[in-house]
Order: sequence, then structure tokens, then C-alpha cells
Amino acid sequence: MPTGVAIRDVREQLFEAAEQVLLRNGPSALTSRAVTTEAGCAKGVLHRHFADFDAFLTELVLDRVARIEARAEALRARAGTGAVADHLTEALTELFGAVAVAVIGLVTSRDELRARLREARPTGVPVLTDAANAIAAYLAAERSLGRLAPRADVDVLAPTLIGAAHLLFADRTGTPPEPAAVHKVVTTVLAGAVAG
Repeated sequence: MPTGVAIRDVREQLFEAAEQVLLRNGPSALTSRAVTTEAGCAKGVLHRHFADFDAFLTELVLDRVARIEARAEALRARAGTGAVADHLTEALTELFGAVAVAVIGLVTSRDELRARLREARPTGVPVLTDAANAIAAYLAAERSLGRLAPRADVDVLAPTLIGAAHLLFADRTGTPPEPAAVHKVVTTVLAGAVAG
């Protein structure tokens, strides 16, 4: 990009470029040069907005976690309507879209990034833990409405659903699972928890 040309929302442009590199080439290909080349800007642009590349990656992951939190609100709002398994199937399919799977791969492959994320999120793997918390909150809402058994342990069910779904979606280069496969996992995990 020529000097003097203004970039709209630099952070978001760089985040989107990082996602494209992640999706196309995986976490090992993600470098500051790859991101700025994809974004069409000079390498110095990234370093003017972030202390270093790991600071950029930390902000990228935290931005994606914030998106999960926004989706969690929408999921909780659906409590008491429709079928619980259908809501969870949709939420897990959306959650484990290609970008989230790539971001999870990024977090697990970079020690310095995980160390920085621990400062803001001391437990669990970001994205996965946040998703489990969102699912647990939704399940708790459904339990309070009587749609799950009173003894349903949402703090066990949620990470079980996240782990099982992650295994279905984990191959970022493969074909995503069919909704029916995700639904089968959800109904199997919830089999003893659904009220009635």
C-alpha cells in the first residue's frame, strides 16, 4: 500500500488478513509479513498498532472470544423455545466454523501466545473455554425452565459437547461434518439430561 493512503479500521483489516492466512496456510504460516502482505500494507503498520506480533495475535484471539460472548447472549435468549438439541447443533456448528478451528490451532501451537492469553484468561484454552462457558450458561437457563432434568450437570455437559464437537471439526483442511453428525453428538451427550 502506498505511503499516505489511509486505512479504514486498521486493526480489523489486519485481523481479517490474519484469518485469511490461517485459513489458507495454517498457524505455522502466520507471520507479521504474511499478515501485512495479505492486508496490502507495509509491515510497519502492524508494529505501529501493536507492541509486537504476539501482542497482535493476543488481540486477535481476544477479539474472536468477544464474538463468542456476543453469540452466547443470543443463544441464552433462545432458552425455552424450539428444541434444545437443535439450538446446540446450530451453536456448535457456528462456533466451530473454519476461523475458530484455525484460531484454536494457533493458540495451541504458540507458547508465547498462550502465555500472554493466560494473563487475561488464567484457565483453559481460550475460545474452547469461552465456548464451554457459553454452552453451560444456555444449558443452565434451559434447566431452570425445566427443559433439562434438575440434576443435569451443565458444567460437565458443556465441555463434553465442546470437546466432542471440536473433534468433529478439528481438521481445518477437511470437509466439515454434516449437521446430522453434530446433532447426533448433541443428542447423545444430552440423552440423560433432557427432561421428560
